[in-house]
Order: sequence, then structure tokens, then C-alpha cells
Amino acid sequence: MAYLALRSPQYKWINIPATGVLSTTCTITINGTLEYTISKNSTPSTTIHFEIAELARDFLNILYQNTYQALSIDIIVSLQNYSGLNGSGTAVGSPSTSTDKGIEAYGTFTEDVSPELPFRNRQLPTWLIASIPTGVTDIFEIFIPENTGGYINYMDAAETIIRATYSTTDTQIVVAGLPTLNITRIPCTKYGIGRMVTFLNKLGVQQDLWFFLKEVKDLNRTSTNYNSNTLLSPYDERPYYDVGHPTTNVFNTQAKQTYSLSSGYYPEFAVEYFEQLLLSENVWMKIAARERDGVEVVPVLVKSSKMIIKNSVNDRLIEYTIEFEDAFNYINNIH
Repeated sequence: MAYLALRSPQYKWINIPATGVLSTTCTITINGTLEYTISKNSTPSTTIHFEIAELARDFLNILYQNTYQALSIDIIVSLQNYSGLNGSGTAVGSPSTSTDKGIEAYGTFTEDVSPELPFRNRQLPTWLIASIPTGVTDIFEIFIPENTGGYINYMDAAETIIRATYSTTDTQIVVAGLPTLNITRIPCTKYGIGRMVTFLNKLGVQQDLWFFLKEVKDLNRTSTNYNSNTLLSPYDERPYYDVGHPTTNVFNTQAKQTYSLSSGYYPEFAVEYFEQLLLSENVWMKIAARERDGVEVVPVLVKSSKMIIKNSVNDRLIEYTIEFEDAFNYINNIH
């Protein structure tokens, strides 16, 4: 079993013998239910391929998990050769069957086709976040405010994704067999304790990224105006205007909040955290609850579409400013 990165193409294939096979049928079973049956006519002495990621990804229902459990689907793909065209005739040979899990992850162009977790030839078990590149041993570090606990995922030697917990005072997470994960505590600043953004990272699990410095919040409104006639014509009187009614009216008012967040100063290796945030399609932000005490998590869009990769030689202090936008209308007008 493998974890397939479904944001990248995933190919399943079977060899076609020199004679006796005219077509191949691919069946895709998701979470125990047969969802797709696809047939392709084949050419002798070739290999026939089926791309399954685009079809399987439709069944991943991505929602924020306050328990930080990884979301995945079970995928069984079976390829069977047939003697006739379009999957007709008799079955030839044994089916080629694979049993995998699909996850909302992606590989880069240099990580080849059909990427599986973990990438870059990492040794299992491993933490499911970007590592500090050393060329020898994977090193991991996260940056968390003081007095803040949370969760982070790792993959064990049996390729099972497991959630680890860190307390409000931990400076390391130690799990048998895993490289030590260091937690650097960031003290409060004059701007407060920071803003937490959670995103599905490249490896398909939720990861927290804190912005520690300046925050600017805007409310952007859009609306449409129209003119109306307010002339009144009472019986047996001259016409007149009711000055209490406007002739210019507003309708279809919508609003969205935007946030400009400054990260604070991160080491150079942490650029991959911000890169994966920029490329994520599922992002949430923790905000203060308006009608009650406490906080709530809301979906946001990464509004920034460009990020300059900074390094210590050019920039000395490395800080990123990223803009976010609510992934919903501020006024509840969804019917």
C-alpha cells in the first residue's frame, strides 16, 4: 500500500502481450464502492496506461480537522486484459491489482511521475513537513508562540500517518525512531501573540504556520446602484417628491475581509513552509469569535500570487508578507 499524491497525475499500467489481447479494462473502487470502469483498446507488445488521480480526487472531501487527522481515501485499481475490443471477449491472464490510499498531496516536476509519500527518498519514519536540507540526516523545526500547544503528523515505518501532540511548554517532540523535531518558541511582540494559519501542505496534512508581526485587516465592499422615480401623484393634488425616499438606491451589496500578515523573522530554510502555503488549495485562519469568547477557524484564500524567495545573503533578515481573503461573503447571502 502507498499514499498517492492526488494533486499530481497517478498512472497505473499493464503490459500487452504480442497476441491475444485487443483491449484492457480498468476498474477503480473508492472506499469499497466501484466507481469507474474504463476500457481502452490496445496495441500488441506495448504498455497501456490509465491516469486515476483526477477521478479519485473527486472523492476527497477536504474539511478542516480540529484533531489534525489526515484525510485520505482507499483506492483499489484493477487492470484486466481482454481478447476483444472495448473490454469484450474473454479475460486474458491475471488482473493487475493495486491497493493504495489517496491524499491531497502533490509532487514537483523534479520528483518524477506518480509521486507517493514520502518524497525525496526520505527514510521512514519521518515527520510530514518540510525538512531542513543538510544532505545527510533530515532535521525538522517548527516555530510556535510561547504557551501554545498543537499537533503535527508523521508517517511511521508501516506507512501509517499518525498525529503527535506537543504541549504549551515543549521545545522538542521525541518519538522513537523519528528524527527529533525542535520547537522554537517565539515570544510575544507589541503586535500580540501572532496569527495562526493552517494549510494542507505538500504532503497532504494540516500544518500550522504562524505570522508574528504586523497585521492589517481591510473590509472591501462592492455594490450596484440604480435610480428610481419617487414622484407621488395624490388625487386632486399637484405631484411632489417625498424627500425622505432616495432616488439613488443600493442593492447587491457584498463584502469581503482581507488580511495582510507579516511573518516575523524566519530562518532561510523555512521558505518551503511559505512556498507550500502559497501553493495550497485549502487554507484556514484562526480569528477571534465575534459573538462569543474564544476563537474560531474560517476558510481563507491566499490572495498573494507571487513570493520573492529570500535568503540571508541578499536579505539578511528574512520576513514574508502574505495577503489573505475570506473564502466567503462577509454578509451571509448564500441561498
